[in-house]
Amino acid sequence: MRDVLYAVAIRTAEGRRFRAPTITDLEGLTAAKSELQRLLPEWEASAVIPDEAIPEGLKTREPHNYGMLHWRDLFTPRQLLIHGCFVEEYRKLIDEVRSELTADSANAVLGMLGMMHGKAVSWNSKQCSWAVDRQQTRATFDMHAFPFKSTFAEFEGGLELYPWCLKQTLDAYASLSSLLALADSAQGSVLDSRAVSNPEISVTKGSGGNLTHIETGSITCVVMDPPYFDNVMYAELSDFFYVWEKRTLGVVWPDLFDGELTNKRDEAVANPARFASAGRDKAKVANDDYEAKMAAIFNECHRVLRNDGVLTVMFTHKSAGAWDGLGSALLQAGFTIETSWPVNTESTASLHQAKQNSAASTIFLACRKRPARRSGGRVYLSAIEAEVRAAAGAALKRSADQGLTGVDLLLSTYGPALSVLSQAWPVHSTETTADGTSRLLYPEEALDVARDEVVQLMTNRLVGREVSFDAYTDFVLIAWSVFGARTFPFDDARRLALATGGLGIDDLQQAKLLTAKSGKVTLTVPTGRLARGDGPGVTRDRHHFKRLIDAVHTMCYIVHHDGTAAARHWADERGYSADDTFTACLQGLVNAIPRTRTGGEFNVPEADLLDRVATTSYPGVIELPEEPDQYEEPTLGL
Repeated sequence: MRDVLYAVAIRTAEGRRFRAPTITDLEGLTAAKSELQRLLPEWEASAVIPDEAIPEGLKTREPHNYGMLHWRDLFTPRQLLIHGCFVEEYRKLIDEVRSELTADSANAVLGMLGMMHGKAVSWNSKQCSWAVDRQQTRATFDMHAFPFKSTFAEFEGGLELYPWCLKQTLDAYASLSSLLALADSAQGSVLDSRAVSNPEISVTKGSGGNLTHIETGSITCVVMDPPYFDNVMYAELSDFFYVWEKRTLGVVWPDLFDGELTNKRDEAVANPARFASAGRDKAKVANDDYEAKMAAIFNECHRVLRNDGVLTVMFTHKSAGAWDGLGSALLQAGFTIETSWPVNTESTASLHQAKQNSAASTIFLACRKRPARRSGGRVYLSAIEAEVRAAAGAALKRSADQGLTGVDLLLSTYGPALSVLSQAWPVHSTETTADGTSRLLYPEEALDVARDEVVQLMTNRLVGREVSFDAYTDFVLIAWSVFGARTFPFDDARRLALATGGLGIDDLQQAKLLTAKSGKVTLTVPTGRLARGDGPGVTRDRHHFKRLIDAVHTMCYIVHHDGTAAARHWADERGYSADDTFTACLQGLVNAIPRTRTGGEFNVPEADLLDRVATTSYPGVIELPEEPDQYEEPTLGL
């Protein structure tokens, strides 16, 4: 494949506009390619341009799929020319800067320039795309991956790229530096009189699981934004920057760039690619490795903290398995979770979140050292179950009142549930181990109790009153509300199924409510749920349904094929028109299913079918929620 320039973005008095490429534009591309070829032998000899191969990893295998085998392949010839010129000039500046400034100041300036270049490569590669809604370029990592970009945006590198990167870097530096300034009580600063104007800052490189350079019991507060289980492969993604920055910052601080690529062996993430030799067990081995590393990190945090110290952990992951690993590590290290609260940290326009049924908030956990528990016999889950339910229910109400929805609303209950567990720890299960002793409880089991409580409360909230459905109907209703998407992870579906009446994924597949494949499940549209004989699913001739969701889907099926009048007649014959439970189910689904549109049409077919049912058969009974504002990105053609 090759790159084709098909539009040039320009600024005019009326705003951003596009024009077709001119002969001059095309000649510029050719000239840049020729100049790169002229410089390449010398640059390769002096290691100006990255020559490192892209390793075979979980995310780094993606460029391999479309022929990009080296890190330099992620850049056009003109982009390589621009970034190579910076590296060359940066090296020339080192002696000049050091001759004019003190050693510390010189290193600070060189460090800032190196980080400015890191920003430049992020905003000028083949992985950059065009944000139509904002009319500007997106950076390389609009997603935590290297997906194929069939179209990409190139930042003008001769005049605009580096001044913009410098301004961005200096703005960030100024903001960070302001946090170290002396408190000004006259302006109502939250800092107290103990603040100092020049605090001592120490930055070290090493493993969080081995803090031997820090004295035991000497730290007041540890703040940690730990790796998110299997969410982001930081080291793999960081190689993109590492291969460039070791050619700039690595000249100033060679000990920070002593490897060919980043250290992936010691990274605390659940990366199955690192354990490919384990075959089918690679995911489990990766999970165990993550938990072991996090346990070591939290053990060290516990050691260095004062007895009255605080550990603040930020965590964002929708998978209960990730929370189980985090909770286990915290509990085993000797911490209690004093409190937790969600903070919105993700842009709704971020491609990390778009169409990902992802969490948009980070949960902050405030932890302290757990005091020794007085002897009182073993504590079992049954002893704290009511307290776990109460904590989850209170968190759900509080977070819903604050505007949280979907995955974020569910996540907001995990911290309080783990808090109850941590206060009573150690808590045991009634199940026994091989030697006949009762085992310690998995944090996931406390979360199961919380989810069971949340399912009922969320159902009531969606409907607007207290109501009771069957387990299958609950699953569909809560799945739409929590994930906001037809397809979501298998493991999350399994846990939600357990919380809705102890169902299994096989039960839901046999009911034709979903299909499972490749680690994901997909909810079945009503038109795809035709029943066989007396089996579950859509049956227009049936008068009584064991599962309410089958009745609702049958009505939707009739609306689709025969219209709303036929559907209303069908409901009247079976008494559903005056059935409060049936109406409540319709109301809950109307509130749970996303009502977004593309080209004027609902993205989810059920939203359209339920809308027609509500407006024609239940006017004034079922309340239709307001539809969200959604910018529709036009498709750009060549």
